[in-house]
Amino acid sequence: MTLKMKHSVMVGLMGRHADRFHEYHPARSLAERLEAVRQVPGADGIEIVYPQDFGADVQAVVRQVRESGLPVSAVNLNVKTEKIWQEGSFTSPKPEVRAQAVANLKITMDLAAAFGADLVTCCPLIDGHNYHFQADYLQQWGWLEACIAKAARHRADIRISLEYKLNESRNYCVLGDMGRSLYLCEHLGLPNVGVTMDVGHALIARETPAEALALAHQAGRLFYVHLNDNARDWDWDMIPGTVSFWDLIEMIYYMDRVNWDGWVAYDVNSRQSAPIESMSATIAIVKMAEQLVARMGPEEIAGFIAEGNPATAYTHLFKSLL
Repeated sequence: MTLKMKHSVMVGLMGRHADRFHEYHPARSLAERLEAVRQVPGADGIEIVYPQDFGADVQAVVRQVRESGLPVSAVNLNVKTEKIWQEGSFTSPKPEVRAQAVANLKITMDLAAAFGADLVTCCPLIDGHNYHFQADYLQQWGWLEACIAKAARHRADIRISLEYKLNESRNYCVLGDMGRSLYLCEHLGLPNVGVTMDVGHALIARETPAEALALAHQAGRLFYVHLNDNARDWDWDMIPGTVSFWDLIEMIYYMDRVNWDGWVAYDVNSRQSAPIESMSATIAIVKMAEQLVARMGPEEIAGFIAEGNPATAYTHLFKSLL
């Protein structure tokens, strides 16, 4: 195997974890979270979120991250949690709100350049609809295309990686699956617009993650990968391979097939374990999955795929686990 992925920790996940009922881990300062990342074996860099991780003094945070010595894999734009985005961001019916979403995406692109990164990622979860006859789909899609195109032309040296999700916060997100995401990329025709392939989001969209990854690669739009897991019913952000084991193995196999040497970031929640422990286990498990694929034999797996006989394939695959 020639897989040379780089492992990135989403720095926000090293702090507070809570749901509607309980707080599992308290809030921590950015300095504390950066120090926590340094304690995760195998972590090569961080993904940081604008504006939540930056606060009032953006340049002070830029200096702080630079001084940490941790490379930035991507700057993630959050356009969902603040009150301004309640009716949408890139597809808000209010032109001034759409303009602010574009302005924030441009700021995020400039921050990525300041960190020496070439990538921003954004999951427009607030853009979509909840009911029939709530949104004008033609108008909504046009707004999305216009906003992304305007931001992408801001600077050609920074790539925009759009992360799709079936639902949340909207019952139906406008970018709900890989197909719609690739359609947007191809329709815009801009080389710096691509897709973040999140395994958990592929699972709840009833996609086969490895197939979705292969499609994005063939389209030349695979910019970034998030690894996590769930049971295809909700985006639980679990440790990779703990539920959908064979999906992880197949993902690793195809990442090797397409010679993926980019970043992999981990969108994994920590409820039962401390964040450092969860993220350490996450990276270790993915590295062991790489070793398993190597033991199973990529050439042998390719042969089983060509043969198309699951009985033969799974007999070999399970024997490789012994």
